[in-house]
Amino acid sequence: MSKKYVYMFKEGNGKMRELLGGKGANLAEMTNLGLPVPQGFTISTEACTQYYEDGKQINKDIQAEIMENIDKLEKLVGKKFGDKQNPLLVSVRSGARASMPGMMDTILNLGLNEEVVEVIAAKSGNPRWAWDCYRRFIQMYSDVVMEVGKKYFEQLIDKMKEKKKVTQDVELTADDLKELASQFKAEYKAKIGKDFPTDPKEQLFGAIKAVFRSWDNPRANIYRMDHDIPYSWGTAVNVQMMAFGNMGNDSGTGVAFTRNPATGEKGLMGEFLVNAQGEDVVAGVRTPMPIAQMKEVFPEAFAQFENVCKTLENHYRDMQDMEFTIENKKLYMLQTRNGKRTAAAAIKIACDLIDEKMISEQEALMQIDAKSLDMLLHPTFDTKALKDADKNNVVGKGIAASPGAATGTIVFTAEDAVEEGKKGKKVILVRLETSPEDIEGMKYAQGILTVRGGQTSHAAVVARGMGTCCVSGCGDIKMHEEEKYFELAGKTFREGDALSLDGSTGNIYDCAIKTVPADPNSGYFGRIMSLADKYKALGVRTNADTPSDAKQAAAFGAQGIGLCRTEHMFFDADRIGAFREMICSDTVEEREAALAKIEPMQQADFEGLFEALGGYPVTIRFLDPPLHEFVPTEEADIKALAKAQNKSVKRIHEIIDSLHEFNPMMGHRGCRLTVTYPEIAVMQTKAIIKAAINVKKKHSAWNIVPEIMIPLTGEVKEMKFVKDIVVKTADAEIKAAGVKLKYEVGTMIEIPRAAITADEIATEAEFFCFGTNDLTQMTFGFSRDDAGKFLGAYYGAKIYESDPFARLDQKGVGSLMKTAVELGRKTRPNMHCGICGEHGGDPSSVEFCHNIGLSYVSCSPYRVPIARLAAAQANIKNPRK
Repeated sequence: MSKKYVYMFKEGNGKMRELLGGKGANLAEMTNLGLPVPQGFTISTEACTQYYEDGKQINKDIQAEIMENIDKLEKLVGKKFGDKQNPLLVSVRSGARASMPGMMDTILNLGLNEEVVEVIAAKSGNPRWAWDCYRRFIQMYSDVVMEVGKKYFEQLIDKMKEKKKVTQDVELTADDLKELASQFKAEYKAKIGKDFPTDPKEQLFGAIKAVFRSWDNPRANIYRMDHDIPYSWGTAVNVQMMAFGNMGNDSGTGVAFTRNPATGEKGLMGEFLVNAQGEDVVAGVRTPMPIAQMKEVFPEAFAQFENVCKTLENHYRDMQDMEFTIENKKLYMLQTRNGKRTAAAAIKIACDLIDEKMISEQEALMQIDAKSLDMLLHPTFDTKALKDADKNNVVGKGIAASPGAATGTIVFTAEDAVEEGKKGKKVILVRLETSPEDIEGMKYAQGILTVRGGQTSHAAVVARGMGTCCVSGCGDIKMHEEEKYFELAGKTFREGDALSLDGSTGNIYDCAIKTVPADPNSGYFGRIMSLADKYKALGVRTNADTPSDAKQAAAFGAQGIGLCRTEHMFFDADRIGAFREMICSDTVEEREAALAKIEPMQQADFEGLFEALGGYPVTIRFLDPPLHEFVPTEEADIKALAKAQNKSVKRIHEIIDSLHEFNPMMGHRGCRLTVTYPEIAVMQTKAIIKAAINVKKKHSAWNIVPEIMIPLTGEVKEMKFVKDIVVKTADAEIKAAGVKLKYEVGTMIEIPRAAITADEIATEAEFFCFGTNDLTQMTFGFSRDDAGKFLGAYYGAKIYESDPFARLDQKGVGSLMKTAVELGRKTRPNMHCGICGEHGGDPSSVEFCHNIGLSYVSCSPYRVPIARLAAAQANIKNPRK
């Protein structure tokens, strides 16, 4: 039996997501629930993969199967493609396995041509509707299938509205729309060089190819990288009989959520437009009315819709995001999916669904996107600064589309947002409306302001997904996008002017207002975090080099420090001088004299860290980077160092030159420094042990066990050499103090050789911690600092789908980690193993660390909540025995 690529809605179900995509699976599920879904079929994700394998062609077998299902659909609905009596019109829409709102393409009203439009105009007695459908179809098909830009058609519409002295598309007459359709086709021919296609079957295959092609468009690729969606998944295509919301004032279209996606409040929330098609709501072409008003306009359809909403939420046991159309007062459901939501909303909804006995605690944790917790750490306005920016500074109000506060200077294009953002500048992206092409600029913006669109516009949905502040639908703005300025409240705002947005109230301020970090430890957050701790098996520590970072991490629930980088303590102005003296010493005595100045500073820092973590473990890494990173470059600093060391400026220059290395990343650094200069390890050991003794004296109940980590080990003899220095020094300090203190000496596994000889290294090392930043560099053989120059080309060629420094390479680097854990525990069965590279806060990497049996992950303070939730989700998926 040949492979099946196409499924009628009634043949599928909600569990076939991998094959039918999210939209197709949900359309099948709604059909099976007996809800009013326009009939159709889904072309599977496997057909998309096959399309790419066949050199971007739909092969004959798949074409034949699509046509068989067209026949089935025609019989089912009693309409035919291109028919003169009862023509069938369809929509062709994408539907990936994971929701990717606005990233891929849709074509509505497919099946129209000059003859069919006349048929439906006469049959419906509504020529305006017929010609509106046709001009929309030409526009969408030209844009999506033939890649003629939207703007050319928008300009023609604007000219027509100007000529007719109207402001809204709905005010154009049937004759106006007929003329527009003719202009659109002329524009198509001018751009493409041939006539607009009239054969519905040719149109259909063109549209299906376009949707498959859109899986690989730049915005979809950016979105996939950001949301861990593999390229290999492909997208399904849904071909569905049209339901028309633009047939007149007894028709309409809308988008609704069963709960508020910004706050999580229970209750129907959404937007609705009379006499419109779905694209009008999402694109923000007209600012819609709240869903509650639908009750007055279409009372019967609204009552039915409310029942459908209850059915769907109870069925999916999650907040639903639904698209619907009303045609001649009759309700049709076009889509449902688990709704995108802010992190605050996700947490509230999860807690509410537990309380409503709809889901279990584990299911609630699995509903929350761990990465999204980052949103809760986004800034809010400083209360005093907001008060000082009095009411006179509020120049407008839009729709509060995505919470948070944003301050920056105005830019008008996504490209400018990227350019300024890369320079580290804070910008507010101001647009008439955003489109999917703007996604990269939206990523770099602090906030987004749009003139058009509501809660469900592209800007709102994407901003919420990113955790970016957004105010949409501020219709009072008079926009001059080309000239890069806008007018609001009698003022003119130009590129570079300051603006502040409040995504929680919709307020727009004509000044820069100070923002402060959010305090996420509210009731719902605390409850979800305690549930995460209840179900996780993996410990979560933090990477912290200062007591203030450590305190912040402890407040976020860190269970210790997995990495303190001691070199970060040397950059302060009052310390760098002594450190440079140590580097530029010619004798051991000179070096020890400089180290004696540094030791009390290090000890005080370590005491602060032990105090901040209240008895949790603290792992302190010995000095790691190459010494040339610390030497002065300014002539004045070189002269000051020469004077301090009673050396000539020439001699200091000679020492600095001698530290230069061709490949410092693989040079004189890490444990190699201790082999060369044992006195550095002696000083650092003394500072750690003295700090631990002092804090233990103050807090006798605390179990202080310092973990001393030797970086860059690749050979067991190297590890033994450094450990012997540490043990001799530490034991002498403990004996002199007359106290009992346990300590551990372990190593950072960041060289591939260490991973594959981990059984030998574990004879000396009492713990392992993976430094996956360096392990990734060493394994791939490229520098993290320089990889940005070529990684873009690698993403474009699909060689890599994600940045290996942001998301752990599980096949290569992960295999080395797994090997090291297994070998290390053969030698030392109870050895604790952790990770402290940047990957420690990435949810997919946390899951991998759980699966290979690590004891903990360690990440930056602000990613601790993400790691706690990701660890719980990993254990729910794959419980540890």
